[in-house]
Amino acid sequence: MMDKRGSQGSQKRNKDGFLKRSPFALILNQIQKKTSLRQQDHSSVAQLYKGPGEDESKTEETTDSKISDDKNSIANCYHQDVSEAGRSEPSGPESSEWKKVKHFYQRFGKKPNARCVNLNNCGLTATDIMELVRLLPFLPDVEEFDVSWNDFIGGALSLLTVELHHLSKLKILRLNNCRLTADDTNALAQALGGMQNLEVLDLSMNKNIGSSLRVIAQELQNAPHLSVLKLHKCGLNQDSVQYVGTALRYLPYLRKLDLSCNKEAGGGFKDSAPVASLKHLQVLDLHQCCITEADMEALTQVIPLLASLEVLNISSNKNIGSACEHLLSRLRFLPKLKSVFLNNCALQEGSFTALADATLQLSGMKELDLSWNKCVGGRLKQLLDALSLAADFQVLSLSSCALLADDLATLASVLQKGHLQRLRKLDLSYNDTVSDEGWTLFFQHLHMLKELSELDVSLRPSSSRYCGTWFSDLLASLIKLPAFTEVGVQRWVLTAPQQQQLKDFKKEDKKDIQFDCCSYVQDITK
Repeated sequence: MMDKRGSQGSQKRNKDGFLKRSPFALILNQIQKKTSLRQQDHSSVAQLYKGPGEDESKTEETTDSKISDDKNSIANCYHQDVSEAGRSEPSGPESSEWKKVKHFYQRFGKKPNARCVNLNNCGLTATDIMELVRLLPFLPDVEEFDVSWNDFIGGALSLLTVELHHLSKLKILRLNNCRLTADDTNALAQALGGMQNLEVLDLSMNKNIGSSLRVIAQELQNAPHLSVLKLHKCGLNQDSVQYVGTALRYLPYLRKLDLSCNKEAGGGFKDSAPVASLKHLQVLDLHQCCITEADMEALTQVIPLLASLEVLNISSNKNIGSACEHLLSRLRFLPKLKSVFLNNCALQEGSFTALADATLQLSGMKELDLSWNKCVGGRLKQLLDALSLAADFQVLSLSSCALLADDLATLASVLQKGHLQRLRKLDLSYNDTVSDEGWTLFFQHLHMLKELSELDVSLRPSSSRYCGTWFSDLLASLIKLPAFTEVGVQRWVLTAPQQQQLKDFKKEDKKDIQFDCCSYVQDITK
């Protein structure tokens, strides 16, 4: 029910072979020969871009804004980067240079923007890249540059970076999933020296740059205003994590740090002292980093010092189940904490109890994911008692938590008392251990969640089961929920009368609730 990401793209090519085939080395000289001509063009174009025109659409949120509630997800702040780049075309009469820019963009079905170069996932070819290089001098007001998801950038980034000095106002640079090489990181490092205004750097999903990240980390001190650093799935190892840690000392305004999905990073967080200097850090994402017990001991000392932290994600680190108890108990010292992701961490009873106790002090909590932690089953009351004090709590994920009928009865009781009134998304999927009686009691009180929009009670992929009498209670509650849009009931089997109930419900339902998706008796008897 939470966020999902796309695939990596086309097959990996051999580095040496690619360089031999590519035209970059042959045409680099052509670029250099045209430098003097570009400088001559630049003076005339500067007049054209002297002032931006009216915005064509609203600007995106800045990083120092509050965590967004858009799409009913508190974690949007860590899934969406922010941008201050306006959407405008240059004022004044259209020049021949701007016509060239428009013609280039039209090939990709896009409209040009004087302050934002967005060619994300455009299938840029070597020829396209060379033409873009020639156009950069005509775009002096660009604040955002995004060429993510273009394979041909890999091995050719130097051709772009030598021209990035024209973009003196650049604030946002996105190069995720571009198949960057070690040579590319060297070229980028040189360019960073002239990007004093840079606020967002996204190099995510370039899995081969981890071992060469040192040069970039060293140059980050030249970007003191950096507020977002994303190195998701970059092949970071212990050494590269430490290089990043050293760079953090020079980034006092960093608000979002994403080092997630770097499976060789485990052991690199033992010296986490630089993290403590990030007084403005709002989002820390270390999920699926193979964090060790030694790492967790170090992080326990620094994370509670991050007074501005709003989102903490350490999920899918299976070695921290018992080692994170002290860290979780100290979350109470983070007054702004809103979202905590601990799914698939093999939490032990002591860690779960520590989290429940700390949550009592976190009245601003809005989202909690404990999925795939079996220790939750039979102990849900501890957590629900604490969450009942969070007046604005909105998202609870308890998938595959071995919940019992007593847990659902406790949840029903909490709803009956009028708590969790702001809950919007509830994931109870893959809890095959709940009896029909437990589901019945829960669904009888489901209508108390007036703001609920999504519910998932699907069974595991390997199982199926007949719906009990609770199906009628589910339908009766859904009709009373004005904001409800989707219910996941996969692998639950409907009897013939229940099929008719569902058919009648859909006819009467004016909100078009999506059922994803029940099986019918005939589907499992074939």
